[in-house]
Amino acid sequence: MSESRPKQFVAVLDFGAQYGQLIARRVRDLNVYSEIVPCDISADELRELNPSALILSGGPASVYAEDAPKIDPEILELGIPVFGFCYGQQIMAVTLGGTVGHTEKGEYGPAHLTRAGESRIFDGTAEQQTVWMSHRDAVSEVPDGFTVTASTDVCPIAAMENAAKNLYSTQFHPEVNHTECGSQMLSNFLFNICGFEKTWTMDNIIEQKVEEIRQKVGNGRVILALSGGVDSSVVAALVHRAIGDQLTCVFVNHGMLRKGEPEMVEQVFCKQFNVPLIHVHAEERYAELLAGVTEPEKKRRLIGTEFWKVFFDEAQKLDGVQFLAQGTIYPDIIESGARKTGGKAATIKSHHNLIPFPEGVHFDLIEPLDHFFKDEVRALGVSLGLPENLVYRQPFPGPGLAIRIIGDVTPEKLEILRNADAIVREEIDAYNAQLFDETGDRNSEHSVWQYFAVLPDIKSVGVMGDERTYARPVILRAVESSDAMTADWAKLPYELLTRISSRIVSEVAGVNRVAYDITPKPPATIEWE
Repeated sequence: MSESRPKQFVAVLDFGAQYGQLIARRVRDLNVYSEIVPCDISADELRELNPSALILSGGPASVYAEDAPKIDPEILELGIPVFGFCYGQQIMAVTLGGTVGHTEKGEYGPAHLTRAGESRIFDGTAEQQTVWMSHRDAVSEVPDGFTVTASTDVCPIAAMENAAKNLYSTQFHPEVNHTECGSQMLSNFLFNICGFEKTWTMDNIIEQKVEEIRQKVGNGRVILALSGGVDSSVVAALVHRAIGDQLTCVFVNHGMLRKGEPEMVEQVFCKQFNVPLIHVHAEERYAELLAGVTEPEKKRRLIGTEFWKVFFDEAQKLDGVQFLAQGTIYPDIIESGARKTGGKAATIKSHHNLIPFPEGVHFDLIEPLDHFFKDEVRALGVSLGLPENLVYRQPFPGPGLAIRIIGDVTPEKLEILRNADAIVREEIDAYNAQLFDETGDRNSEHSVWQYFAVLPDIKSVGVMGDERTYARPVILRAVESSDAMTADWAKLPYELLTRISSRIVSEVAGVNRVAYDITPKPPATIEWE
């Protein structure tokens, strides 16, 4: 997928596991680079990627189902260490001549594991420990050369290995936190068995990326569409460190940003980093474009199309620009690859080909974050010196406040929502900061992941100062999530909700009511439009 892949890396063969990305993340958390590849990759294709080790993920299928994912048998003969989890253990077993049976009783959730004999995977772990199981099928007969290294009451072959060939597997999931010694097992595999070094660190990554960008760009010029979001901001800081004033950032202000955001972008990139920045004030252009438009998808389409028109208008005013830098990140590649090709590794492409280059206009792409998960992007941003309020900025849609205003977008509605949203963010920012101080964990499961105000296209009756009002309600949306695929509404303290409601009604003209959306995703989405 990338010429910049580290020489030492773990390929995670994905058999459709819900924990596929989590495995790659856990390996990276131990400072070893990992990358997800589809399970139907051939041994020859894998040989070209040249991984230093393999992990076989779990998966929902039965190994004996007609459409069950298979593995090229030669992959297990490549001579590199392999670690299989759940379905990964089962496919290893049947591929090498073992047997998988359908047990009478499944095993789901925590299970009591007993070690059996010596195993380098289990070094430093207790004889009795809790692991996380999720299966009904299980290995009933190990292949030749394998020994059983652990069992549970339900699963006699909970782990097996052929140490001579560096093949190891578990029926349970070491990658989840519920497996109490899972991190130690992964460490044993990576460092004791594979002999890896901890090279996936921010300092090493910055040094490597800076050198790659310099080599690719040479004396050329680079342009970047800076939104003020995390990804584009980190790319801007990284590329600027590499090539300085050869980078020009274009910040298109469509007038639908949150309160204080245009000023923050200028403060950080013009004054702190001295990045050449073109601030395009397109507020009036967008206001005319969106006048009377109420359909949400039409709003998105108009805003997105116009953004690129404005951006390329500015780009063509600059001489000698050859490269376009953008903040494609690893989940974008995984999702677009699955969407376009059914997940085949050789044809996975990032979403950059969705950029509508005007006729006769083309830039070579620079995507230095295309192998990073979101939390790694944030860590990189901190290491580059970006302020934490930008690095830990919550997700914000490209169309901005336009899709948090239900119905048509007007200057009056934008002003109401911008002011109400600022209060929501200020209060919940403080709440999250307090939780961080108490727990020391910025990603605490108790913190709020995304939070904002929504302005519906209705008015309601109220009483303010002994007088009847007919004004707008504001809806508060606050959710807990890790990846936006699912989300639950945040159980905010009543005191916090009271303070938010009181401040909005008191400080934002035109609002007389605040409601709280307590619908999870699914069935709802996080955004309203």
